[in-house]
Amino acid sequence: MACLFSHLSGAQTGAQTPTGSFSLTDDRGRMVVIDKAPQRVVTLLPSLGEIVCELKACERLVGVDRYSNWPERVKSLPKLGGLDDTQLESLVKLKPDLVLLARSSRVTQRLEAMGIQVVALEPQNQADMQRVIQLIAGALHLSNAPDRSAMLWQSIQRKLDAAAAHVPKSAQGARIYFEAGSGYFAAGEASYIGETLKRLGLVNVVGANMGAFPQVNPEFVVKANPQIIFMGERATTDLQARPGWGRIEALQQHKICSFTPVQSDIIVRSGPRIPEAAELMVACLQRMYPE
Repeated sequence: MACLFSHLSGAQTGAQTPTGSFSLTDDRGRMVVIDKAPQRVVTLLPSLGEIVCELKACERLVGVDRYSNWPERVKSLPKLGGLDDTQLESLVKLKPDLVLLARSSRVTQRLEAMGIQVVALEPQNQADMQRVIQLIAGALHLSNAPDRSAMLWQSIQRKLDAAAAHVPKSAQGARIYFEAGSGYFAAGEASYIGETLKRLGLVNVVGANMGAFPQVNPEFVVKANPQIIFMGERATTDLQARPGWGRIEALQQHKICSFTPVQSDIIVRSGPRIPEAAELMVACLQRMYPE
């Protein structure tokens, strides 16, 4: 699994100005004023493109990052690289009037130097996600933007509640370790993944005080002795070889949820498909805890 580990800033939601412009403070702490509705939008983070599409503005996208693969429409758009190797020349040729990207993107200053409007947004938890949905709706100058963003957020919450209702009772309260990336990067309680796990009634062994996506010591996991482990299927090949891990209850009881790359794409993205991520988790719990 791949994931994002950078820290994010406050909870501003932006505002419409008397002149009709939309102003917002992005995750760099920079004030951005968007005078008119952008019609040619580039997104350089999969979750941002997914939010644009779920807000019914997918037709405005003219380019995306290499990892964007949902919804179907984005698969045919020009792919512009990743966080560290964005294809700047190809991006500029698309003549975007707005680029939505991660705070950690390396091309932000270069784009701004060329007069291209940039908004950096990188949600790490559900409060961030709600804020980012509101900001993107406003930045796109969508009609009834507050109502549209609120409806999307309410839909996400209803679907999460529905998924949580199907968690096996015998799984509720189980201790869980979620490995979000190679090198023992874990999804902590403070992350959007951790919040989903809590919503499903699971107890994260990586507490909120450790950060959203901390790199943990493998011995920490042994001592925490999780009853369930979630991770990408590629990471499961070496579990028995990890020192001391044979003592972990999850391994002894074969309570390992492994996700395919396609499933991992859904689970690790802090976008509108969080309910689908919850459904994937619940489906695995149901297989492990048949009732």
